[in-house]
Amino acid sequence: MSQKNQWDSSVAFIFAMIGAAVGLGNIWRFSYVLYSNGGGSFFIPYLIAIAVMGIPFLILEYSVGFSFKESFSTIMRKINPKLEYVAWMLVLFVFVVTIYYMVILSWDLVYLASSFTFSWGTDAAHYFVNNVGGSSNLSNASFLLVPTTIGVLVLWVILWFIAHRNVDKGIGRVSKILIPALFVIMGFIIVYALSLPGANIGIGTLLTPDWSKLLDVNIWLAAFAQIIFSLSMGQAIALTYASYLPENSKLINNVFIVVASNSLFEVCTAFGVFSILGYMSFTNGTPMVQLITEGTGLIFVVFPMIFNIMGPIGRILAPLLFLAILFAGVTSALGFLEPMLNTTSDKLGWSRKKTATVLTIIGCAFSLLLTSGISSYLVGIIDTFVNEFGILFMIAVQCIIFAWIYGIENFLEVLNGKSVINVGRTWKFILKYMLPCVLILMWVAGILKLFSTAKPFEIIIDLIIIVMVTVFAYVLTKIKPANG
Repeated sequence: MSQKNQWDSSVAFIFAMIGAAVGLGNIWRFSYVLYSNGGGSFFIPYLIAIAVMGIPFLILEYSVGFSFKESFSTIMRKINPKLEYVAWMLVLFVFVVTIYYMVILSWDLVYLASSFTFSWGTDAAHYFVNNVGGSSNLSNASFLLVPTTIGVLVLWVILWFIAHRNVDKGIGRVSKILIPALFVIMGFIIVYALSLPGANIGIGTLLTPDWSKLLDVNIWLAAFAQIIFSLSMGQAIALTYASYLPENSKLINNVFIVVASNSLFEVCTAFGVFSILGYMSFTNGTPMVQLITEGTGLIFVVFPMIFNIMGPIGRILAPLLFLAILFAGVTSALGFLEPMLNTTSDKLGWSRKKTATVLTIIGCAFSLLLTSGISSYLVGIIDTFVNEFGILFMIAVQCIIFAWIYGIENFLEVLNGKSVINVGRTWKFILKYMLPCVLILMWVAGILKLFSTAKPFEIIIDLIIIVMVTVFAYVLTKIKPANG
C-alpha cells in the first residue's frame, strides 16, 4: 500500500465512514420508515437488524479491506480470478448510485440558494416540478431543468476537487470538517424543533407502537433494508476505506463507533422531522397523515411549506436544513465514488488525479442526462432498480465469497488482535448461514415487487443499466492489470 493512500489516523477513517453512512436516507427516509412500520414497535426489528446484519457485515468488510490492503477487484482476483467480474459489477453499480445521487444533491443545492429568498413561493410542489425535479410526463424529457443542470456541474467540480487528492488530505480532511458541522447544525434544528408548539403531536404520531405489525414479515424486511442502505453496506465503501487504515487499528471498535453514530443521527433526526410536522399540524390544523411522506416530497415540498409559515425562524432553519443535507450528501457521494476510483486506478495503473478526472467527466455527463424535465422520475427508477436488483444481490454474493470461498476463519486474527471486543463462533454463524438467507429472501421479494409494478419505460431503463454494467464489467475484467 502506497503511503499516500493511507489515513493519518483512525480518526480520519471514522469520520470518513460516518460521512459515507450518514446521508440523505438518514434525513428523509428513516422517519417515514419508522412511522409506517409500527412506530415505536419498529425499534425491535431495527435493533435486531443492526445486531445480526449491520455490525457483523461491517466487521467483515473492515477485515477484508484491512487484511488485503488492495483494491476490490484485486482482492477478488486473488481469491479467484473468475471473481474479479463480481467486483467490477458491484463498483459499477455503486458508480451509478454516484451519478444519480449528484442529481439529488443538485436539487438540494437549488433549494439552498432559494432558501435565502424563499423563491419557491406559496406552491412548493409547483416550484419543484417546474424548476428542479420535473415530473413523470415523458413529453417533458425534451428540455433541461437549468437550475438542476448548473447544480450538477458545480457539484461534480467540488467532488473532483476533493477526490483527486490523496485520501487523507482529500476525503479525510473534508470529513473532519463537514461531519462535526453536520452534527452541530442538525443538533440545533432538532433541539429547536422539539421546543415548537405541537411537537408532542408529531412525536406521539411517530412513536405510537403497533405491536401487531411485529408479526408481519415485511416489517422485518423493512428493518433490514433500512440498515443496509443506511450504513452503505456491501458497496465496497467500507472495504476500500479500511484498506487505507494504518497498522494497529482497532477494527471492531471502529465498527461500533460508526454504527452508533449513524443510528443516533437518524433516530434523533426522525424526532426533529416529526416535531416540525407536528408544528405544521398544530398551527394549520392539517391532519398529520396529510403531511407525512418521504424523500423529495418531504424535503422539497412539505418542509418549504412549513418554513413559509414559521416567520423569522423559518428564514434561519431553511438554509441550515438544506446546508446539512448538502454536507451529508457530499460526504456520502465521496464514499460512493471511492470504490470505482480506487479500483480503476489500481487496474489501469493511472494516478489518482487522472482517474478522478476521467470518472468525473464520465459521471457528470451521465448526471446531466438526468436533469431533464423528468429528472425525479428517472432518478426514482434508477434508485429503486440499482438498490433492489444490483447492490442487494451483490451483498449476498460477497457474503458467500468471503465466508465460504475464501474462509471467514482467516479474518479472526486480524480482527481480534487489537480490538477490545472480539468476534468468534456467533459472528461466523451469522455470516455463513443467517445473513445469506436473509439477503436472498430480501432480493427475491424486491425483484417480484419491482417487476410486477414496473411500467414499460421503467423496464427499458432497467435493461439499459443491466446491459451497460455487465458489458463494462466484462471489458474491465479482461484488461490486463497494470501491475501484472
